[in-house]
Amino acid sequence: MFALSIKKSKRKTLSIYIERDGSVSVLAPDSKTDDEIAQVLKDKEYQIYKHLAEWHILNTAKVEREVVNGQSYLYLGRNYRLELVDEQSKPLLLKNGYFLLRKQDKTQANRLFIEFYKEKGLPKIMERVQRFKTKMDVEVGQVRIMELQNRWASCSDKGNLNFHWKCFMASLDILDYLVVHELAHLIHQNHTRAFWNEVDKVLPNYQKQVEWLKVNGAALDL
Repeated sequence: MFALSIKKSKRKTLSIYIERDGSVSVLAPDSKTDDEIAQVLKDKEYQIYKHLAEWHILNTAKVEREVVNGQSYLYLGRNYRLELVDEQSKPLLLKNGYFLLRKQDKTQANRLFIEFYKEKGLPKIMERVQRFKTKMDVEVGQVRIMELQNRWASCSDKGNLNFHWKCFMASLDILDYLVVHELAHLIHQNHTRAFWNEVDKVLPNYQKQVEWLKVNGAALDL
C-alpha cells in the first residue's frame, strides 16, 4: 500500500498526485465523504500503481553527493565543481566557475547550499513572476522560496506563490514552466484541459519541461 494524504478544501473537483517522494496526495472538495474518496481511489488504483512504478524507475536518477573536492553541484541547470578552501569572506561562494566552500564549514554544506539557492533564487523567480503575470493578467501576492517537501511549487487562494529551493538547480526554462504552472492555477485550480490551455498559451512547448522534470527531477537534490 502506498503512503496517502488527503486534504479537503473548497475546490470543485478531486485530484490525485504522485508526489516527489513517491507518496500519493488527494485534493478533494469539502463535500466529498471519506467513503466517496475511498471509492475514487479504488477506481483509480490501476493508474495510481502504474504511475508509482514509473516514479520508482525515474528515481534511479537520484544523486547522493559527498562534500569533497570535485563534487558537482547544480545551479540554474549548470554543473559547478566544488573546491574546499582554507579562507574566504563567506562560507560558500560561486566564483570563477566553482563553488568555493570553507573547509571549516564542511559539515554545514547542505544548509549553506540551501541558503545560497534561496538568496540567489528569489530575484530570478521574481523577475519571471513579474513577466508572466502581466502576460497572463493575474494578480500575485507574496512570493517565497522555501522547503516544500514533495512539491516544486504551490499557490494559495490569496495568490501567494511558494517555490522549492531545489527549483534553482534546474535551468531557466524549467523555472519559466514552474512559474507559469502556478500562475495558471490562479485562473484554474485543477489540472483540467482549460488549465493546460492557459499554460500552452504562454509556453507552447511546455510538455518538454514537464518531461524533463519527470526524468531529471530526482537528481535535483543535495
